[in-house]
Amino acid sequence: MCGLVACFSRRLPVSIDALRAATAALQHRGPDCQRQWIAPDQRVGLGHSRLSIIDLTGGDQPLANEDGSLHLVVNGEFYDFERIRADLQQRGHTLRTRSDSEIVLHLYEDFGTQCLPHLRGEFAFALWDASQQALFAARDRFGIKPLYYAWHQDTLYLASEVKALFAAGVPARWDHEYFHQHATGPSLNDRTLYAGVHQVPPGHYLIATQYGCRLFKYWDFDYPTAVELARNRRDDASYIEEFRAVLDDSVRLRMRADVPVGCYLSGGLDSCAVLGLAARHASRPIQAFTLTFDQAAYDEGAIAREMAQHAGADFHPIAIHQSDLADHFAEAIGHAETLCYNGHGISKYLLSRAVRDAGYKVVFTGEGSDEVLGGYAHFRRDLLLHNPQGQDLQEVTRLLAELEANNSVSRGLLLPSGDALPLDSVRRMLGFVPTWFEIAANMASKRLTVMSPEHRAQFAGRDSARAFLDQVDIRGQLTGRDPLNQALYLWSRSFLPNYILVLLGDRMEMAHSIEGRVPFLDHHVVECLRQLPVSLKIRGMTEKYVLREATRHVLTDTVYRRQKHPFLSPPVTTLPGERFHELLQDTLRGPALTALPFFDSRSVINLLDRLPTMTEGDRVAWDPLLMSVLSACVLQERFRLAA
Repeated sequence: MCGLVACFSRRLPVSIDALRAATAALQHRGPDCQRQWIAPDQRVGLGHSRLSIIDLTGGDQPLANEDGSLHLVVNGEFYDFERIRADLQQRGHTLRTRSDSEIVLHLYEDFGTQCLPHLRGEFAFALWDASQQALFAARDRFGIKPLYYAWHQDTLYLASEVKALFAAGVPARWDHEYFHQHATGPSLNDRTLYAGVHQVPPGHYLIATQYGCRLFKYWDFDYPTAVELARNRRDDASYIEEFRAVLDDSVRLRMRADVPVGCYLSGGLDSCAVLGLAARHASRPIQAFTLTFDQAAYDEGAIAREMAQHAGADFHPIAIHQSDLADHFAEAIGHAETLCYNGHGISKYLLSRAVRDAGYKVVFTGEGSDEVLGGYAHFRRDLLLHNPQGQDLQEVTRLLAELEANNSVSRGLLLPSGDALPLDSVRRMLGFVPTWFEIAANMASKRLTVMSPEHRAQFAGRDSARAFLDQVDIRGQLTGRDPLNQALYLWSRSFLPNYILVLLGDRMEMAHSIEGRVPFLDHHVVECLRQLPVSLKIRGMTEKYVLREATRHVLTDTVYRRQKHPFLSPPVTTLPGERFHELLQDTLRGPALTALPFFDSRSVINLLDRLPTMTEGDRVAWDPLLMSVLSACVLQERFRLAA
């Protein structure tokens, strides 16, 4: 994984100083080499910060094709690239490096933008085609790797992180409309919190010429309809065997590196399954890195240790305390460039630092499994409430109460809690309301109580849930699908790329030059899973049923039988004597909050004053709001954002 920058000017020469500054801003993503290239006419520039994983000595970028008509910078990893290299060479291409990235140049020579279906992995790249006078940029199918862009002074800038755009000269300003959207509804996968700064959405590519730029979709989930799933129903054993094979292949391919590969390990099914499969392909013990917490409800250290021993891995526990989260909160949020709702992102930041300090550059992660297999508690609630097959109402009521009782740590984040904004538009457009929309509406209701009167008035009447659905291909991707698959699709088009893969993925890993590899988000794995009946994703109250059965042979019995436990840090509001709680109180009672254009200081302070009188459950439910306000204060100070 690396950092990339691209500049494309319609008229004037691009600034080499701006290109260098933007590349330097990404040094944490690629400390091994930094290079820039400027086109002969000086209207195009590419920059690259390299983290060397494949072809350590010969893969520096930007890369060029044989005649120099194409130049390329890549952030990411392409799997099964040796087979593609061999095919390219048979067709007469000359490859100058052993790098996996070089295949993009030659696939593009043969197929143009239709090269994208040939690529397997997590990636973002920018390619300058001199013959077409066009800049071609693309992002992987799920948004594992980031790619931002902005127009400034008739120049298009693209970069792996927003801070690189700011370093290139793009003004650092809040986007008030999108801040409201982000605070009161599902996040959009083409916008950011910053005015004029956009994302290339997952599964899309961008073409820019002197006449402007356009976005095109090249991949989507394409869940079959419920009728199609029923028509093609097979026996459970065949689905399980097919999934086992494709997941094992995904893990095997991700073992390929010219440096050692480690593994993040929690006590959860996802990372344990990945470790178990990877250990069978490894020639030596895998190094497994686990976060531990000093509150029993959040600590999975003992379960992870047992799994590491079972897999023959070397176990490395990383103890996290509230004081650690306080000390590194601002730095982690500066890398994330977005709002957080729990300290788990900062914990992941510290875990990545420990992996780097242990001498590793590459780790397996379990992210993405919950999004394609229905792992979160709100997906189980959806199956109970919206399963089209008839269910006994008393049994549904009992199971809902059981779900709530068994997931107290998820209150306010992964299960609804308290008042909510109306969701009539969602019900009209979808025919039902996915639970995670209810959670977003709960959070929105809480956030509006601390918003300034001016901000509320500016966006009074705005329906943020509707704004999100207006960008969704409802007829093409949702109509006729099982409600659970609809909920999975919508979550994967909002929360997955904009939160999970940022605060629990790329940004926290790359802050310490760590490449995270995500076997569950291999598109072959996802395209296998989309064909499964929902009963193989959630069976009764057992989530990720097919994963449990497919990997039972590599799991401990403890992990196999355990219910999903979300990766969360202890809420800051429940630990009033800790330094993280003091950081929250001091920041939100001080000038950092008053500098923000969105919140009413008196309302926030009133909420802080009420915390000691609340039940622990209520404090847990309000914790995500306070964390998001705290992170907004950090972003304001870190990037000196203009209102």
